This record gives sequence, structure tokens and C-alpha cells, in this order.
Amino acid sequence: MISRPSMMSDTDYFQRERRECSELREGLRLFAAFARFAKFALKIITSFRPPPNIPSDSHIRSLLDPVSPKYLEAMYRLVFERLEAAGLLDVFRSHARSLLIALDGIEYFSSPKIHCLNCSHRQLANGKTNYYHSALTPVIVQADNEHVISLEPEFITPQDGHEKQDCEIEAGKRWLLTHGEYYAGYHATILGDDLYSRQPFCQAAKDAKMHFILVCKEDSHPQLYETVAFLDAQGLLGKYQKRHWNGKYGEIYTYRYANQLPLRGGSDTMLVNWVELTITHEETGEVIYKNAFVTDFEVLETTVEAIARDGRARWKIENENNNILKTKGYHLEHNFGHGAQFLSSLLLSLNLLAFLFHTVMGLVDEKYRLLRQALRKRRKFFQHVETLLEYLLFDSWDALFSFMCRGLELDIG
Repeated sequence: MISRPSMMSDTDYFQRERRECSELREGLRLFAAFARFAKFALKIITSFRPPPNIPSDSHIRSLLDPVSPKYLEAMYRLVFERLEAAGLLDVFRSHARSLLIALDGIEYFSSPKIHCLNCSHRQLANGKTNYYHSALTPVIVQADNEHVISLEPEFITPQDGHEKQDCEIEAGKRWLLTHGEYYAGYHATILGDDLYSRQPFCQAAKDAKMHFILVCKEDSHPQLYETVAFLDAQGLLGKYQKRHWNGKYGEIYTYRYANQLPLRGGSDTMLVNWVELTITHEETGEVIYKNAFVTDFEVLETTVEAIARDGRARWKIENENNNILKTKGYHLEHNFGHGAQFLSSLLLSLNLLAFLFHTVMGLVDEKYRLLRQALRKRRKFFQHVETLLEYLLFDSWDALFSFMCRGLELDIG
């Protein structure tokens, strides 16, 4: 506690002490909840003298249920700014020195019975109702980088004033409205699947001063592809081809591109630039990959390769984010608790922050990298940490990692 100022009255002094004790207790309770996802030592706080009263899991859930996940958003921004200040985001920059922000929706709770005011719902084929929670989870990706950097999620919930249930695209527009201009200051580009390549979302990205590279399928953009076919027939479509060796056989990368095409029909259509990539087996001619994107970047022979590469990097949100959260020890789809208000969403936020902090350690902590390399599987690393913390007390993460490195006979200098 801070010492009592000589001029402070007894009433003011005790009110301040009471407030500080309350803040400390709430902080410890939130830390206790986060620790369950971060696999960190609850032993650290139980070693305090006198030890604080650590609530049970059920008590933690009841305490956290009324807490909005919006209170945790500052943590994502703080981590981002620290990484940028340290120059650690430079390796994530892509075409035109842009940071690629991939958007995708995930489900993290589903039940035929348990539901709350923030649940979405759908009718099943058997006539029953399924309740679920979902969220938009933006991450910074880069084609050649195995890491992704988690950013502020946007929860997909029934919105006041909307007759339809909320959906991923509406959540995406809200995310742009709330965070777009901030990340635009760091030269950000939005990546998304075909769901996003519609004029309202593209306009929202432009209003937020952000670039975009979005998947563009032929069956959902008939006007654009009619123009592509016309340009191709007139010999006016840009074309570029390059051979790649994948270690086993040659692949032919064929690019087609054009600028200033109508995104949709109508006089108010937005004009976008288009690029298509087709990868074929050099010997058999088999099509290995084919996709197309719309973007606001000008597409030239000198830029088409980089733009298509960045557009393809969108898949990393599925492999390096969603899949890891679901199958590599974070148990994304496990019901940690539902609650009546915000509990399910808040617990997802804590899980995402744990993943973010582990990613940061992979970027800045040599001992963590050595341990992850030695133990290989992320789940195995978590099991080692959890087991050690059941029986031993460590002063810090560094002390824990040093102990593990010595046990595994890793050279830490």
C-alpha cells in the first residue's frame, strides 16, 4: 500500500485503501482466469504472503460474466506497438511495404440448449435450433512467415436495430470502422475470401484508408468476368508466365491481369483491378491451383507476382491461426463456460491473448524457441510446463525456461 499522506482524513484514507484492495483482488482474479489459458503459474500469486483468496473456477466464471471483452482490446494494440517499435514487424511487410491483415470468422461455442442474448442461432434440418457463438479474428500474415500476429477480434452477435442476425461481413465492416484507420497508418492491406469482395465491404476498406486484396470468384462477379472475357477476346488482357521448381518437378505460374474493371453492374459500380493465377504441372499440364483476386493496387507485369502471392497468404489465417487454436492445445471449440452475458466471448479473448503472447515469445525469446524446437509439438511443450508448475515454483518465465533447457541439455550459453 502507498503510505498515508499527513493531510488525508481518516475517511479518505480508508476509502482509498478499500478501493486499492478491491482493484488488487479483481486484478488477481482476471489474472487467474488468463493463467488457465496461458499455462502460467498460479503458484506465483499463491506464493504471496499473505496469500490472496484465489476463487474457484466457477467463482471466476461468475465474476467474469458481466465483463465485456472490449476491456481487453488495449492489450492487442499495446503488443502491436511494442513489436513495431522493436522493428519486429518488418519481417511481416509485403508488397509496397504493406502489413497484410487476413480476416476470417470462427465458431467457438455450439449447443442445442445453452444460449444467451449474445448467441446467434440457426435452424437444423431436424427442425431443432442450434445456438452458437462466432467471431471475426483478424491476424497479420506474411507469405513466407510461419507466425501470425493476432489483432482485436470482432464478435458476431445479434445487433440492436438489425432485423437480421449479425454476420461475418457486418462484423468485418464494424472492425474496419473501429480499427481500420489506426492500422491504415501502418500501411495495412485487408485480405479476405470471396465473401468480402463485394462493393459495400470494399468501400468500407477504402473509407478506412486501407488497401485490399480479396478472392474474387466468377460465379459471384458475373459483370466483372464478362469484362475479363471481352478484354481477353480483344487481346487486351495482361499476361505473364514464370516457371518455378518445387523440388520435385517444374510448375508453370500463369498470371492474367487487368485494371479498372467494374466490380458489379450499375452506374455506381466501383472500379477494381483484377489478377488471376493458374499453376500447372510442367509435364502433365494438370492444374494444381487456380484463383483470382480483386485489389486496389495497380497490377503491372512488375507487381502481379507479388500481389497474387499476398492474396494467397490469406490461407495462413486458417492454417496458422484457426487450426492451431482448434487442435494444438488451445481447445478453441471447448466450452470453457457460457454464462448469461459476456463470459464465452471474454474467455475466447483470453485464449487469443495467450496465443498472441506465445507468438511474441517465439519472436523475442531464444530459450522459448529452443524449447519449442526440441519438444517439437506445441501441445507437448504445454504439458511439460503444466507438469513442472504443479510441483515447482519459479520466479519468472526466464527461470522456468532456463530450468527446462538445462533438463533437456540445450545450449543456452
